Amino acid sequence: MGQRLKLIRKALGLTQEQLAQRLGVGKTALSMVETGKARLSNRNKNILVQEFNVSPEWLETGEGEMFNADPSLVKAFSLKTDNSLPMQSVPLYSIEGTAGLVPLFADRMSVEPINFIHIPNLPKCDGAIYVVGDSMYPLLKSGDIVLYKQLQSLDDVFWGDMYLLSIDINGEEYITVKYLQKSDINGCVKLVSQNPHHADKDVAADKIRAIALVKASIRMNSIR
Repeated sequence: MGQRLKLIRKALGLTQEQLAQRLGVGKTALSMVETGKARLSNRNKNILVQEFNVSPEWLETGEGEMFNADPSLVKAFSLKTDNSLPMQSVPLYSIEGTAGLVPLFADRMSVEPINFIHIPNLPKCDGAIYVVGDSMYPLLKSGDIVLYKQLQSLDDVFWGDMYLLSIDINGEEYITVKYLQKSDINGCVKLVSQNPHHADKDVAADKIRAIALVKASIRMNSIR
């Protein structure tokens, strides 16, 4: 993959320093990936696909075209074990109208969606909500939509993937999208942002009240 990353950088006309800045990593780290001494993180793969329109298949295998000929506004975050559905209707919820993720996840059948999203060839999703905040920028921006699959507990987590979370902070619900990693602090998990201006944060695992794996995102572009 290191050689393919170098080819992408050359095709984009960027120096190592310029691409490293766009990926939010150091120049040395990027050089190590290009020379095969380090692996490209899932976070940086997502940036290449989402922001530079790199073909996910080409990035992983080198097969096909380097760049997508027909870019889509829908980005799927699929596991190897996922089975895509030919078509599904994913309910889009308003968090303001559901009083938070906890009641939504507890009894979503009784919650009225504000609309439905019809997308072909995606893994099974339980619902969708709008993103608020810029902690996952540039992969996600405020106003984008994330489609998710509910999880029952942290035991079902795939460390390093992106999650929709409800966190109890002083009795108030904080809803966020973050990468979830293991923490060096006992009883905690590490929340990692895409935006390099947001610091990683360790939170107590028992403060996470609801969790869902982000399966896809939809970029909402405004046409003026």
